[in-house]
Amino acid sequence: MMPQRDKAMALADAGNNTLYIAIEISRKSWVVGLKGPTSGRIGLHTIGSSDVEALKALIERHRMKAERGLDREVRVLCCYEAGYEGFWLVRWLDQVMAIETIVLDPASLLVNRKAKQRKTDRIDARNMVRALLAHDHGDAAVLSQVRVPSVDEEDHKRLLRERWRLVKERTSLTNAIKGLLKLQGVFELNPRAKEFAERFAETRTRYGLPFPPRARREILRLWERLNLVERHIGQIEAERDLTVRQGAVLRTQQLPERDDVRSAKTLAVLTQLRGIGANDATLLTHEIFYRGFRNRRELAGWVGITPTPWASGAVQRDQGIGRDGPAWIRAQLIQMAWRWVRYQPDSALVQWYEKRTQGAGARNRRVMIVALARKLLIALWRFCETGLVPTGAKLA
Repeated sequence: MMPQRDKAMALADAGNNTLYIAIEISRKSWVVGLKGPTSGRIGLHTIGSSDVEALKALIERHRMKAERGLDREVRVLCCYEAGYEGFWLVRWLDQVMAIETIVLDPASLLVNRKAKQRKTDRIDARNMVRALLAHDHGDAAVLSQVRVPSVDEEDHKRLLRERWRLVKERTSLTNAIKGLLKLQGVFELNPRAKEFAERFAETRTRYGLPFPPRARREILRLWERLNLVERHIGQIEAERDLTVRQGAVLRTQQLPERDDVRSAKTLAVLTQLRGIGANDATLLTHEIFYRGFRNRRELAGWVGITPTPWASGAVQRDQGIGRDGPAWIRAQLIQMAWRWVRYQPDSALVQWYEKRTQGAGARNRRVMIVALARKLLIALWRFCETGLVPTGAKLA
């Protein structure tokens, strides 16, 4: 293990030999902050949005300038905030320029707590450079890194997210058709029924007249879009089920532990448990467990279902769960917990939940189901990592 003095000298040497770069990304333009190893100030440059050639020329120019001043090779360390642009930039910087890049969690950067906070792209770029400099010198608390998924890991997420979006669209179209039918006093038709078109062709308004022509055409167009969405959902679910079956086959074979093989096996393992369906297994495998959490606190904290205490002197109170992770993932985890209560009544987790909610009202049961979801998530993670079946749980 490196002594503290040698470690500090290594960090100081790295700082004296590093060009720090922060990119503030926006749709209008990019503001690039740079601090060279021999410069005492942070320089700011504005380039066109997504103009990677201009970014490449800017980095090369400052790297060559720093190498001339030091007469040795200069290390380049870059960062930018995670956002809607995803991770294409970090991959481009790695493959084209071989630059080490950190993707920041924007919420982790320190901000001024004054009532009115000054914020511009130039200020943000400077703050990111300072945070990157402090982080490189050993202060890990100044920023949080976002785990950059591989291309395959990111692509695996598309299946479930597309289905989630299509299910929302299906609900919206169904409600729109029902609303137009109710305007004419028709309540018994189900837009998702197979015989909807035949029954609708014979339907008259509640006041005895034929359906208004424009309302009829609008309903038929909405119904055609609903059928298209239903077909797409069916295709996605067929692909999902095929992936689960392939994972079950791979479990019986001795294959190298590649990421795709490991995720396929995890899918098959999770669906063995009663109450864990294909959607649940896909969510856990491709949205959560692939990240490689070190312990249960990291896992529950990322999802955002851990308590948030607030204590100052004699004042102590709980602010509820953190809600740090994606809301739609938390929603499905809570649904998963309700299904676990239904399909695994003999498990230790359900017995704990029933004991804690015995005689309680509906509100307390809804509060405690979040705690059960946290315990269930940790138990399923251990099941995938070590093969330890949750106590009392039954396999399908």
